[in-house]
Amino acid sequence: MTADRPTSLVPPVLAKMATWAACLILVGVVVYFFALGIGRLSFVALPVAVALLLTALLFPLTNRLRKTGMRPIYATWITMLVALTVLVGTGWLVGARATEEFPNLVQQVQATARDVQEWLITGPLHLQQAQITGYVDEVAKMVNTQRTAITGTVLTAGAVAFEVLASIVLLLFVTFFLLKDGDRIWSWFLRGFGAMSPRVDRAGRAAWTTLSHYVQGTVAVAAVHGVIMGIVLAGMGVPLWAPLAVLIFFASFIPIVGIFFAGTIATLVTLGANGPVYALVFVGILVVEQQLENHVLQPLIVGRALNFHPLAIILVLAVGGILGGIAGAVVAVPVAAVIYRALPELRHAPPALPPAQSAEPEPGPEPGRPPALPVLPGRDPRPADTE
Repeated sequence: MTADRPTSLVPPVLAKMATWAACLILVGVVVYFFALGIGRLSFVALPVAVALLLTALLFPLTNRLRKTGMRPIYATWITMLVALTVLVGTGWLVGARATEEFPNLVQQVQATARDVQEWLITGPLHLQQAQITGYVDEVAKMVNTQRTAITGTVLTAGAVAFEVLASIVLLLFVTFFLLKDGDRIWSWFLRGFGAMSPRVDRAGRAAWTTLSHYVQGTVAVAAVHGVIMGIVLAGMGVPLWAPLAVLIFFASFIPIVGIFFAGTIATLVTLGANGPVYALVFVGILVVEQQLENHVLQPLIVGRALNFHPLAIILVLAVGGILGGIAGAVVAVPVAAVIYRALPELRHAPPALPPAQSAEPEPGPEPGRPPALPVLPGRDPRPADTE
């Protein structure tokens, strides 16, 4: 009589749960050490991740220039120069508008503060001048208390400037070579996987398609969002409307959190410049436009490249923000989308060959018939008439 196996003493459901738990623990350990490695190499990992996003955005222009017969090196240089021209032009526009309109903003904020102070005294609250002065003194005291921390931050910013500059240089180099030699780099990368290279190739192509659709669609949606909000701010006569529109554009790359941050700043500027009525109108327009973006623009432009639940997006943003700050939050969602689309391609077996390309042996001659003779050049393949 044979002894029962240990697994036969455990209910099947419990055994399956234990197996899944062991797999999840193993995956968690791998992810934990991978996150530690990324955190240690954030100086390199973040510029490379941003370079991949820029490459996905700029590659259509490079590919179109190549199709006209232009050499890859020239097509890449033209693409990089166009991108730098757009960035420099946008920065110049924002800087010029900010320099021109900032004094006007200060005057409008002062006027609004006086109006609010008068309303607090003569309005339904009936506050005393001494109370308002006490509140202002408290705010000033809090700012003075934090002055040391602010000064320390400014001093440490000089030490961080070198790292930021080095990261930008690395980002530009990686973007340039990915645009120029991306196909050769991918072919070289596949050689290290041997028999697994077809699966890795399919996973990489699925990931690249997802990344391209996500980046290009997100840029289009962010551009529409920034243009509409810029027109609204300019129509209301809000100072610094151009910098605020650019801020909304860049904040749109961080789902959910980014637009909340940029919208809050734009609302505060509108409140300080034009008063609470214009601020409420701007908030209403922002909410309506955000709903149209979520239910119309995102499904139509981005499509199914990013089909995540909002809870998953929040968790991914939190992990990315903890590991890499603002830059980590920007790249966290597309990286998660790429992994989500690439893993199924790694698990699936390669597709079977069609019947016409299968290696099955050709059927032999039917019973009772002689085998066919080879056809010689210049001979009629039909048999001669023996009758």
